[in-house]
Amino acid sequence: MEGLVKTIINLKGTEISDIINTRIKEFAAFKEESIQSIFREMCFCIMTANCGAEKCIEIHQRMEEAFLTLNESDLVKKFKECGYRFPNIRSSYIINARSFITDLEQILNQSNSDDSLRDWIVEHIKGLGYKEASHFLRNIGYDNYAIIDFHIIDVLVKHNLIERPKTLTKKDYFEIENVLRDMGRNLNLSLAELDLYLWYLETGKILK
Repeated sequence: MEGLVKTIINLKGTEISDIINTRIKEFAAFKEESIQSIFREMCFCIMTANCGAEKCIEIHQRMEEAFLTLNESDLVKKFKECGYRFPNIRSSYIINARSFITDLEQILNQSNSDDSLRDWIVEHIKGLGYKEASHFLRNIGYDNYAIIDFHIIDVLVKHNLIERPKTLTKKDYFEIENVLRDMGRNLNLSLAELDLYLWYLETGKILK
């Protein structure tokens, strides 16, 4: 862990740190957005599984209000027009998620436990496992989640912090999240901040 920690400490003194701090402030500001905007961000996270983040960002912007207004068949057509890879199954997931908008608003307003909030999302929203639910919550201002995808696993394996899991089970996910939590404490970074540093180290990019 020492080598990776040192690398991140060095990054904290560069313009990368400023970009990451700006992104974290943008995420935090989402808590003041309407439930419609928050739902659209959930749709983005439904879209990103097995899809490139930059392409999803582009398509998400083009979809605009379609996530809220189109029926399933029209949503499929819109996705296809935008060149999205999984128009049928993700449209189905988004229509299902739309039926939980009121419940989502209530639980976001009432939940005092980050873990119970994520568990509720994984249980009720099709297409959002722990990685995608963590991604969604991070993007709307909850900073105590790790988004464990193959980029993050690659960098942790490279530094001998974990063994590469054959499949990412719930148990594996939480164990890796605890490794990252310990690293975040050493660096005085939230999991949301640490994720952006690690993603930058592996990809050279800072997205969302």
